[in-house]
Amino acid sequence: MSSSLESYLKDLRDTEKPLVVSKLVNLSDLSREEMQTFVGAWAAIDVARRRQIVGMMVELAEDNFELDYDEIFRLCLGDGDGEVRAKAIEGLSECEERSLLDPLIGLLLGDLDGSVRAAAAVALGTFAMLAEFGELPAHDADKVEKALLTAFNNKKEQIDVRCRALEAISMLSKPQVEDMIRQAYQSDDLEFRAGALCAMGRTCNSDWLSILFQELSSPYPQLRFEAARACAELEAEKAVPRLIELIHDSDAQVQISAIEALGRIGGREAKQALQECLDSADDAISEAAEGALDEMKFWEDPFAI
Repeated sequence: MSSSLESYLKDLRDTEKPLVVSKLVNLSDLSREEMQTFVGAWAAIDVARRRQIVGMMVELAEDNFELDYDEIFRLCLGDGDGEVRAKAIEGLSECEERSLLDPLIGLLLGDLDGSVRAAAAVALGTFAMLAEFGELPAHDADKVEKALLTAFNNKKEQIDVRCRALEAISMLSKPQVEDMIRQAYQSDDLEFRAGALCAMGRTCNSDWLSILFQELSSPYPQLRFEAARACAELEAEKAVPRLIELIHDSDAQVQISAIEALGRIGGREAKQALQECLDSADDAISEAAEGALDEMKFWEDPFAI
């Protein structure tokens, strides 16, 4: 057994010692024996510290694909703290291993913490996408669909969980999914309507564009924001002139959403507008435009990288 791991775990338990982000690499890709040691030490770590550790591991894994904390994230699915469980699910949100299906479905339909149920719905979206592309066995695809339908149709469920379930199941091109999106869009609840717009973008169905174009001029920033993102998902070139107008929106998040959408859609007109944004006095605008131009360059020539 690695005495250095035991020593590091002892340091993690000591809340008097600051958490050094770079040292978390010590927990990447642990062997089975090392995981047993980790399991024994994890429960003794203060809950605030556990939240901090898992949150940092999620960020590190996003930035560096060589880091592998999946076994720790799996362990944390059963943590006693909801925030730790939700963060662990986020860390596993792109994992395509079928062994995750039952735990995620169990968390979606049975966890007491709403943020955990919402995170589980998001993670199940990965499996819905696999199902849509025929890369998931039929019985597993049915399980995913049934779980997301159950969560969405549960009128007692929190709106944000129902929204995440709708967004996840929208990957499946099935008639009842279209009905669900329309039902949510016609709701009086603003968050539900926003979730419907997000779902429209994920369907790969351009039939939704007339609604999305209309919502780009919505009086509600949340709906303008989601409509811009959905237009990007559908690569709607006709939305470009309106998206360029939204660069000057009164809401900062809508501005950024419009800029990112222009980067995804591309084209000469979008490129010119983004280049003009580079000179903006607003750092958030100029940085977003720079990122959008980089994305545009990638989509124009993915192999140039």
